[in-house]
Amino acid sequence: MALDWFDIVRRLKAISQAGRAFAQNEYERARHEEIERICAEILAGYTGLAPEKIVYQLQEDTGYPTPKVDCRGVCFRDNKILLVRESADGGWTLPGGWCDVGLTASENCVREIREESGFEARVVRLLAVYDRDRQGHTPPYPFNIYKLFFLCEIVGGEPKPSHETTEVAFFGENEIPPLSRGRTLPHEIKRFFQMYRDPSIPVDFD
Repeated sequence: MALDWFDIVRRLKAISQAGRAFAQNEYERARHEEIERICAEILAGYTGLAPEKIVYQLQEDTGYPTPKVDCRGVCFRDNKILLVRESADGGWTLPGGWCDVGLTASENCVREIREESGFEARVVRLLAVYDRDRQGHTPPYPFNIYKLFFLCEIVGGEPKPSHETTEVAFFGENEIPPLSRGRTLPHEIKRFFQMYRDPSIPVDFD
């Protein structure tokens, strides 16, 4: 049976990060940092990235390991959904990104919509909380990630790309362009159209 190296690396990373957080001396801390370097070498073999870069990403996250949080805004206009085109990979996605410390999840969502699309928005309700890996996003990521999706209402602004996005547009349910699959997936878009048409559908989660 084929080994899931990404899952193994993620689990080892969580163990070593917790070990660093509770290490009693420099010797223990160094042992756990060595585990993270080994994880980086494994990931480098599968991703083509330099081990040094991966080590930096792994060791940048400190303290007790917990999931990271990504928030996305789901905005509709004339029965079409707002998407932005990512500079990084050229795929389209719901506007969003990492949640910043000091802001609530909904405040982060409004900020991301403004920064990536140019529109001002207000959050109406939570639509879904998904585990990134269980939804099938690719490529794999070395951290566990929760994705929060909020239904939002556009209240102002105008379409304006940013340094992270190259285009801003609305699409009908049968017009969805190629997506940035690390950020947004077709079945998620389909689900949000259903929830937009039927507000009685409760919050989705896995």
